[in-house]
Amino acid sequence: MKDMNAFELARKQHMKTLAQFVPIVDRVHGSNHPEFHEVRALTESIISKSGAAGSMRPQLDEEFARLRAVTHDYRVPGDVCESYEAVYNMLKQLDTAYNASNA
Repeated sequence: MKDMNAFELARKQHMKTLAQFVPIVDRVHGSNHPEFHEVRALTESIISKSGAAGSMRPQLDEEFARLRAVTHDYRVPGDVCESYEAVYNMLKQLDTAYNASNA
């Protein structure tokens, strides 16, 4: 139960900020980092499924697995802004908390 609370906390901490940052980062960096278009789609799916789940646990295994692949385990490219880095850090925290709740 403690781990599920960690995911809920991470979800409450980061979803609103991700919803704001991801479209902007995609617009600014998408032409040089086309993989971010997929990051945006996956993040939007995570936000949508989390909202639809309410107090239930959303099924996000596929989204997080694909994010890890697309982002090379959330490795931040060297030529991006702090917002890009913040998005990857928030997604990694969500992923870690989500997977800890699977254990």
